[in-house]
Amino acid sequence: MLAAESEAKKQEKQRVVNECFPPLQLSGLSVQELQDLCKELHQKIDVIDEARYDMEVKVAKNDQEIQSLSHKIVELKGMKRPSLKRVKKTADDMLGAYSDTSKLMKADFKVNLKTVKKEDDKREEVTDWRKNVEAMSGMEGRKKLFDAGQ
Repeated sequence: MLAAESEAKKQEKQRVVNECFPPLQLSGLSVQELQDLCKELHQKIDVIDEARYDMEVKVAKNDQEIQSLSHKIVELKGMKRPSLKRVKKTADDMLGAYSDTSKLMKADFKVNLKTVKKEDDKREEVTDWRKNVEAMSGMEGRKKLFDAGQ
């Protein structure tokens, strides 16, 4: 049945092609008639290419719209798919997990992480501000500031 169905489809296709595009009769045509025929065929090809391009654009636009609508559906359902990150396991962990099923080793994924050293912030000692103001007041304080600047 499948063979008969495929043969019927082939015959139908051939019949439609013969109706739309009859075979060319090139014998007995002059050079001018052949050139006119070529120009006519080129015009038909241009029309078909334009239609093909329009259809491709429509298909691409419809695909994009389908993708955006399916994305909106997923958002409306409330199920957001998290972006998964690949975790690298060492060969020893993988072999240990396959060979010793009774003693499954827990993979220590924290081993390969970078360690960050915290720098101790240099904190200035908090002193009584009144002592500092009294020390800088008057001519002695201005002299100290002048000497410190030089």
